[in-house]
Amino acid sequence: MPPANALPPIEDCNCAAVRAAARHVTQFYDQFLAPTGLRTTQFSILARIRRGGPLAISELANAMAMDRTTLGRNILPLERDRLIAIGPAPSDRRTKMIRLTKAGETRFAAAHKAWAAAQARFESVYGAERSAALRTLLQAVVASELTPAEASHPSFLDSRQGRHICRNIKNRR
Repeated sequence: MPPANALPPIEDCNCAAVRAAARHVTQFYDQFLAPTGLRTTQFSILARIRRGGPLAISELANAMAMDRTTLGRNILPLERDRLIAIGPAPSDRRTKMIRLTKAGETRFAAAHKAWAAAQARFESVYGAERSAALRTLLQAVVASELTPAEASHPSFLDSRQGRHICRNIKNRR
């Protein structure tokens, strides 16, 4: 019988499995997109903006399940290459809006063909029905309310003190 404090096999970790699959699929799509000069995340950002029209940075971050800092790092090369433009919202100049430029539209059109080829290849290998079921399952995961159970979680951040409670517990021993 394994000791009570034995770690479960890493294969049983949901996070590790999802991250490994995400890296594998991202590398696959990146290979198809490479000739267009875009990476999968950049293509996804352009696709969201194209579909939703000009979007506030916070709206785009929420739609992509990203924090604003990560999104900011990902949009810098797109802005540098003039594929997107960032400017104030007409209704509130404090809100920054992102829009696709003409160059962004052109690059997106080329990348969309590469993405469609990757999508078709993925579905031919994994199966169209399984691919659709996988997307539905992953969308449900993103839509779920996965948050730590407040103070009972060891990495809960005490925002008043700006430090992790688990450090406080360690220091008390």
